[in-house]
Amino acid sequence: MSKARSKSEEKRIQILDAAVELFTERGFSNTSMDQIARQAGVSKQTVYSHFGNKEDLFVGAVGCKCAAHAMTPELFEPHLDLHLQLLDIARQFTALLQSREAIQVLRTCMSEAKTYPQLSRLFYDAGPKRLTSMMSQLLAQLDSLGRLRVPDTRFAAVQFLKMVQGELQMQLELNTGEPIADSEHQRYLENCVSMFLRAYAA
Repeated sequence: MSKARSKSEEKRIQILDAAVELFTERGFSNTSMDQIARQAGVSKQTVYSHFGNKEDLFVGAVGCKCAAHAMTPELFEPHLDLHLQLLDIARQFTALLQSREAIQVLRTCMSEAKTYPQLSRLFYDAGPKRLTSMMSQLLAQLDSLGRLRVPDTRFAAVQFLKMVQGELQMQLELNTGEPIADSEHQRYLENCVSMFLRAYAA
């Protein structure tokens, strides 16, 4: 049986849910800790007891979205079927990219890049950099086990994550309104994984 959440954990989740909603709807600059507290149904003091400032809360909200799409360390533990594992990572990663919250947060960071450049760094560290690090660690483990030969694991991690984004990322950023058909997208991910495994075959 799963362990019941404590009241503190429940409130933390309420705060993160409220933060994700408000940050994506109003942007970072136009969202206050007071608004998040009201949205979450908790006191402002409770918000500050969990998150020291708005920047920490933003980082927590980004991490929360990654976890919601299974982009957690467990996904990056070496599995027996490497092809299926890499395909799963590719699918979860692109599903995260397609989520409304991820798209809005990215656009918020881009729109506020000049007035609040720290926001882009916070987003990068909490999302892309963290995922790249987990992917790099997985490749290092696979290299040490002799399952792949990866001389530069971080380089290869960036290659993999950028490759699976493909045309989809540009369509989302530009809001073209013409999403790739799911069957074509899945075929593309399969091809990416096969190509990556051939390139780094032991």
